[in-house]
Amino acid sequence: MEKRDAKGLTEKEFLAKYDSNKYPKPSLTADILIFRKKADSSEPDILLIQRKGHPCIEHWALPGGFAESGESIEDTAARELEEETGITGMAMELVGIYSKPGRDPRGWTVSAAYMAVVSEDQVKPVAGDDAGKVCWAGVSADRGTARISINDVCIDNELAFDHYEIISDAFAMYMDKHM
Repeated sequence: MEKRDAKGLTEKEFLAKYDSNKYPKPSLTADILIFRKKADSSEPDILLIQRKGHPCIEHWALPGGFAESGESIEDTAARELEEETGITGMAMELVGIYSKPGRDPRGWTVSAAYMAVVSEDQVKPVAGDDAGKVCWAGVSADRGTARISINDVCIDNELAFDHYEIISDAFAMYMDKHM
């Protein structure tokens, strides 16, 4: 016997009447952090891309992008990392979910951030897709907060979206596990 809800509907009947447009939906994205361990330092580098298009054109950002219909967020992370940097085969761990209103000027966007750690010579990133350039940026601790720099020039204020917050959270995780 099929179970019925308080309105007397079976699940099949409920789903036939269900209006998925009743509730607004966010866009789903993945952001990927690749930390590179350096032999001569306890502080890692992080892989960044320089955005080719709007929003945040020419700002430094984490590789990442929008999930496609029917795609798991883990598959999104792997696909976007490959499309933007050419890197494949990374075992990634979840850093967190980022959903603060206004984090993306294109609208309501929720991102799952993933990280991986590589050795100095393990990957050779190449800019592709939405990435105009790729670079390894230094990450260091400054009074308990992360400082991101390229050629010793701080770029914290030049990061796109809320990527500074994501990098700071992931850097804390990295330091807890690798120090």
